[in-house]
Amino acid sequence: MKQEISSLTKDAIELLKKLIATPSFSSEENHTALLLEGWFIERGIPHKRQENNVYAFNKFFDKNKPTLLLNSHHDTVRPNTAYTRNPFQPSVEDGKLFGLGSNDAGGALVSLIATFTYFYEKEGLSHNLIMVASAEEESSGPNGLNSMLEILPPIDVAIVGEPTLMQLAIAEKGLVVFDAEVSGTPSHAAHPNTDNALYNCIEVLEWFRDFKFPKVSEVLGEVKLTVTQIQGGSQHNVVPAGVNLVIDVRVNDRYTNQEVVEILQEQAPCKLKPRSLHLNSSSIPKDHLLVQSGIALGRETYGSPTLSDQAALSCPSLKMGPGDSRRSHSADEYIFVSEIEEGISLYIKLLHGFLFAKIPKP
Repeated sequence: MKQEISSLTKDAIELLKKLIATPSFSSEENHTALLLEGWFIERGIPHKRQENNVYAFNKFFDKNKPTLLLNSHHDTVRPNTAYTRNPFQPSVEDGKLFGLGSNDAGGALVSLIATFTYFYEKEGLSHNLIMVASAEEESSGPNGLNSMLEILPPIDVAIVGEPTLMQLAIAEKGLVVFDAEVSGTPSHAAHPNTDNALYNCIEVLEWFRDFKFPKVSEVLGEVKLTVTQIQGGSQHNVVPAGVNLVIDVRVNDRYTNQEVVEILQEQAPCKLKPRSLHLNSSSIPKDHLLVQSGIALGRETYGSPTLSDQAALSCPSLKMGPGDSRRSHSADEYIFVSEIEEGISLYIKLLHGFLFAKIPKP
């Protein structure tokens, strides 16, 4: 068993290096999808591909059993201008594997693929396993995990691989982005105007700064509302007719996205239009057997403020993976090789505690 895990871990790290060396911006993941297909082909594991999503089922898949989804993504953001290294040149220094996508979420992806491979031929599992290496997570695009749910069997529970230092993110905030318009009266700057749209923004910005949603989540805390963009005016001598704002709202598990929209549209002192409602908050009960299996391994639970492919899922889902979320999208991104080694080991132990547990029949 130890030798098998050691071999899988070595191969997973090599796969991550290949993924780093292969650009895979959202909706441009074709070449990394080929690499992932290669992993399954080399090991004789049947797999399928939908767009740039690569997926596989465990050998003894039984439609009468519940199903556990293992998911992480292989797309990346574009490297920022502060990089001092070649983002596509994987290199290991002082135990750190550098490269774009190494931490978000390559480490989690290859760790879950190795874990799936370990359990692929195991019999007597309480749940089926589906591994999905998904596309377009970073852009919340139409051809990512969300597009897979129509063709996959029903999912009962999921592990979404993202950098959490292998702690248990049992809840994740949802997201609604609003476009807002603050109106006023256009005029020449030389004449009096008591309805200047830019000055009207002061009251609106103060309202957004001070507004609080009353329901606070035990795990995720408050709904977080932040004005992130402001745009108005075209030249120095013209008072504009309106100013546009963008508001980022991170929704806790005490509200649906629709409820947040209704509250803000009713109470905000300006016109608001949500861009979409599909990025919902997600969670898994702390007493769920999967979470309890992690707690038994000394893992801690917490609520995550960042968004992932959990937003596409309606089933209970746990976010967990090697790496640190604070390194995501940073310059000279890296993950410790030891984090991947620990990640694979902990994933396997976590699933052993879950897949071989004696679950009473209802």
